[in-house]
Amino acid sequence: MLDSKLLRTQLQDVADRLATRGYQLDVARIEALEAQRKTVQTRTEQLQAERNARSKSIGQAKQRGEDIAPLLADVDRMASELDAGKQELEGIQAELDQLMLTLPNLPHESVPVGKDEDENVEVRRWGTPKSFDFAVQDHVALGEQHGWLDFETAAKLSGARFALMRGPIARLHRALAQFMIDLHTREHGYEEAYTPYLVQAPALQGTGQLPKFEEDLFKITREGEADFYLIPTAEVSLTNIVADEILDAKQLPLKFVAHTPCFRSEAGASGRDTRGMIRQHQFDKVEMVQIVEPDQSFEALESLTGNAEKVLQLLELPYRVLALCTGDMGFGATKTYDLEVWVPSQDKYREISSCSNCGDFQARRMQARYRNPETGKPELVHTLNGSGLAVGRTLVAVLENYQQADGSVRVPEVLKPYMAGIEVIG
Repeated sequence: MLDSKLLRTQLQDVADRLATRGYQLDVARIEALEAQRKTVQTRTEQLQAERNARSKSIGQAKQRGEDIAPLLADVDRMASELDAGKQELEGIQAELDQLMLTLPNLPHESVPVGKDEDENVEVRRWGTPKSFDFAVQDHVALGEQHGWLDFETAAKLSGARFALMRGPIARLHRALAQFMIDLHTREHGYEEAYTPYLVQAPALQGTGQLPKFEEDLFKITREGEADFYLIPTAEVSLTNIVADEILDAKQLPLKFVAHTPCFRSEAGASGRDTRGMIRQHQFDKVEMVQIVEPDQSFEALESLTGNAEKVLQLLELPYRVLALCTGDMGFGATKTYDLEVWVPSQDKYREISSCSNCGDFQARRMQARYRNPETGKPELVHTLNGSGLAVGRTLVAVLENYQQADGSVRVPEVLKPYMAGIEVIG
């Protein structure tokens, strides 16, 4: 969440910066709540001082033999007023806190200003899309020809937006994930983690999915116990490793990577990408997370993005990098790069990774801190996350970019060690 001091001291500036994201901050409501809070707090402090003085005078009156009943009644009245004032303050603060949880992060000054994805800025491209001398098939046709990619059976099992993979395609999917994990741990310095797939609400609040995006989550209600949520991304479980911790500066940077399934209801995606594996309720992803000192987070973002790009380069898949504009960034990001891979059947680039610097936004929600060696005081860390990569979408890109005229698919050179001698699928 944002620093509450910013709302008290730079409210209009915060409103203006959030407006570039398409978020209209209710300035009047915040000003009214702050004014109310100050009034109640001042009155409560005055009452407390008056009550302390009156309590002291009771002892003096008692020593003089005076009737202290009226004084005691007055102190009791003040105590009741103090309790009411404290409850009112708690109510005001609770409303302010709830409002703070719904505010998105402030965009960094280097982020291009724009309304939506049409105003994202292309930063660079790598590779050249292949020209085919035959009619290109999409990944669905390529996968279904031998029954190795089966959406009909998946729908029988679970409904729409699921896939069943079998045989060589299931193996290729597994090979991609293993290759990514090996690359990030062996060459990029990440520590592999295996995390729970079910988390409780505080973890999702920490990374920003709750309370604002509950409709996008799969929730498991348990009678008499805390609800579980299926993780929408391993960002949730990996980032929350440092929740409520004060780290030694020598521990930073922390770099975690995990291969997990991800579960999303796709509540706002009705009618979008209904064919194939682009947008599903369950998909696998290799997720990278970094926890760094504040002055290193933008350098870390470039490194994190480069780690994701390396996967595509080794797979020899053409892609481009976009700097997302203010109106297209995710809720918790202060700056984001998207990687888009070339999908021949669609004749365009499609998102395959999103790499974000969240600054101290998530850390403040999680109370994730480190001890500054210069001051000795705890300070908020900065958190970053990025897909390295979405495994299903990478499979789509491999199937389509490596397809041959007869419908078979060549296995990328870098994946052959993971495929037990299989060089062609189909």
